[in-house]
Amino acid sequence: MALADSSSRDDSADSTAVGPVVISGVGVVSPIGIGREAFWDSLLAGRSGVRPLRAFDTSTSKCRIAAEVIDFDAKQYVRPRKALKVMSRDIQLGYVAADLAVTDSGLAPEDVDPERKGVIFGADMIYCELESVLDAYRSCIQDGEFEYGKWGTTALPNLYPLWMLKYLPNMPACHIGIAHDARGPNNSIVAAEASSLQALAEGMRVIQRGQADVVIAGGSSMQIHPTSYHIRSRGQFTQRNGDPAAAVRPFDADRDGTVHGEGAAAFVLESYRHAQARGATILARLVGTASTFETPVATGQCSGSAIRRGIGQLLATHHLSARDIDHVNAHGAATVDGDRTEAQAIREALGDVPVTAPKSYFGNLRAGGGALELAVSVLSLIEGKVPPTLNYQRPDPACPVNVIRQSPRDLQKCHAFALNQAPTGQSVAALVAAAE
Repeated sequence: MALADSSSRDDSADSTAVGPVVISGVGVVSPIGIGREAFWDSLLAGRSGVRPLRAFDTSTSKCRIAAEVIDFDAKQYVRPRKALKVMSRDIQLGYVAADLAVTDSGLAPEDVDPERKGVIFGADMIYCELESVLDAYRSCIQDGEFEYGKWGTTALPNLYPLWMLKYLPNMPACHIGIAHDARGPNNSIVAAEASSLQALAEGMRVIQRGQADVVIAGGSSMQIHPTSYHIRSRGQFTQRNGDPAAAVRPFDADRDGTVHGEGAAAFVLESYRHAQARGATILARLVGTASTFETPVATGQCSGSAIRRGIGQLLATHHLSARDIDHVNAHGAATVDGDRTEAQAIREALGDVPVTAPKSYFGNLRAGGGALELAVSVLSLIEGKVPPTLNYQRPDPACPVNVIRQSPRDLQKCHAFALNQAPTGQSVAALVAAAE
């Protein structure tokens, strides 16, 4: 039996004493491009980032495709370069996205007091690089069998002394804080797919509480790992191995699951007063966020009430209606039950509002996905076009949403919703608007 729903109030209602919170920089590291220009070009071209998986042997995997970031060289960005010794790929992706965001914002070190600059980042379980434990594992083999009792005495001397620092989920925020001399609030949000929108929400609250003038917020994750593919997410994967680009089909009647990917996105958030004072170009406004929760039933599914309540809270708080919303940037993971629940919740809350689903381009990035998906809507507000959902060919009556498909759609209104949900019941809605 499901327990009663619980939810939080609209996160943006805490304080508005410092004025609006704005976005002045966007940084993207994705399977369809590194940097906001390459990312946007791929979205408009309908270019998928889903390809045959190269990171490990997939001969025993039911799903043999993924969305990997290709041509990524962290050495071009990380400073000092020796820091790479304690950076897993998750950390590298987040670090570079943050670096690109700061560059995009034009924020110079002298523009903000370091003690008034923070970092809030979404993170996930960071999978261990198998090569890093290979010698330790082999040292415990005796007569062809792994001896667990030898781990403490035999294996540990074969591990890199700072090994653990590569796999702690708070390390993306730490490395970003060090690199940008951000001495203000520094926090990490670990809530699966809800992580990075929750990080944006907390970054906004930090500014509204007067604890910082600038916050670098976002999320990163690398979900391409044998543990993820063989143990943790097997039931969620598509079986369309033969046509990777057409595999992820949000809201389509023929959807059968998602793929995993890797990537990161980051935003420079500022109080409007601070951005204006330094002459920054304001890209968009972060109007508000709402965090809600619904206990999944015994089957692991939710009814969608948390999604509906989050949307409703933001509309009510900011005196908006469905007619004011240009589009919804949906979670759209292409799972049979999840898409149906989300689509019905969107229809009930917002009617026939247009919907786009960026996971059709790069699959499920978990903690990094929400930020990367939000970047789609922020860039849409800047560029005046909303990218279509890929692979939407056969409407599903159980998913009664107005899916943007085939070609980009001209932006018609100045507000957009971004939605994310975690399997454990957390739901986050973010409301963004065009710069005034």
